[in-house]
Amino acid sequence: MGRIVLEKVSKSFGETEVIPALDLTIDDGEFCVFVGPSGCGKSTLLRLIAGLEDVTNGKILIDGEDATSVPPAKRGLAMVFQSYALYPHMSVRKNIAFPLRMAKFDQAEQDKRVAQAAEVLNLTDYLDRRPGQLSGGQRQRVAIGRAIVREPAAFLFDEPLSNLDAALRVGMRLEISELHKRLTTTMVYVTHDQVEAMTMADKIVVLRAGNIEQVGSPLELYRTPRNLFVAGFIGSPKMNLINGSIAAKHNAATIGIRPEHISVSSDAGDWPGKVGVSEHLGSDTFFHVTCEGITDPITVRVGGEVDLHYGDTVFLTPASDHLHKFDDKGLRVE
Repeated sequence: MGRIVLEKVSKSFGETEVIPALDLTIDDGEFCVFVGPSGCGKSTLLRLIAGLEDVTNGKILIDGEDATSVPPAKRGLAMVFQSYALYPHMSVRKNIAFPLRMAKFDQAEQDKRVAQAAEVLNLTDYLDRRPGQLSGGQRQRVAIGRAIVREPAAFLFDEPLSNLDAALRVGMRLEISELHKRLTTTMVYVTHDQVEAMTMADKIVVLRAGNIEQVGSPLELYRTPRNLFVAGFIGSPKMNLINGSIAAKHNAATIGIRPEHISVSSDAGDWPGKVGVSEHLGSDTFFHVTCEGITDPITVRVGGEVDLHYGDTVFLTPASDHLHKFDDKGLRVE
């Protein structure tokens, strides 16, 4: 249960095409993340799967059945939105049970499913509270619980953590990943945060202007980005991209090197430069180095603390076996 296939699916609003025809398969039990910059079409694609937007052309199959014209409530999917959309006058128990009441489940079945969901989400002690008495993370768990009780073929998450502060985001990220391991249910998750994508996904779908730029596991995209867009988007800090004469020496229009694949020396190296701003994170330090003949500062990642200061002269050397090469169309060159 939970295999989703998109065949030549496209979406237009009037004369404006926002999703050109695309094909995509999300396997049963997979945690698939749609990632990309704002306006890339990721939420629209999720809403097409949910049935909240009509497909202009193409077909959506859920477990082998054509669901293209099936109403949202009958697709067997459960959606968790960016806003919690909880009823403030209802208890947590009643909020979680709401879709079951609407579907006219008997009280015993409602109580059973609510208790199970509350246990999975550590909400048992909060069932008689109202949403206003909960933290943001707890409210998001209630929204997820409301989806769980429906026992869907797949969960659809539309940027569910964007309203939370940084610490809560990390905690909820782990909780949703743990939930996926327990339930083994298909999850499709939309985010603009590539760190969320890298840490949570089995499969990442990178989108730009409605087009799929690359599909693969987090490490596949990190190690072998197929074009400059993916190379610059996946990874934090992002990959250093260098063109001009330095790239030409490597028979490429652009070369890329990740911050952790550059060695730093005060004596000798390939790229002389001066240290600019440094970011000390304890376990890592990021140096931004202005190098001769390179337009943008080079970001270098060094483990722990290093005795380098603003204005110091350094020499950078990229690891040759970690260089990424791209042609003048921005495509990867092997």
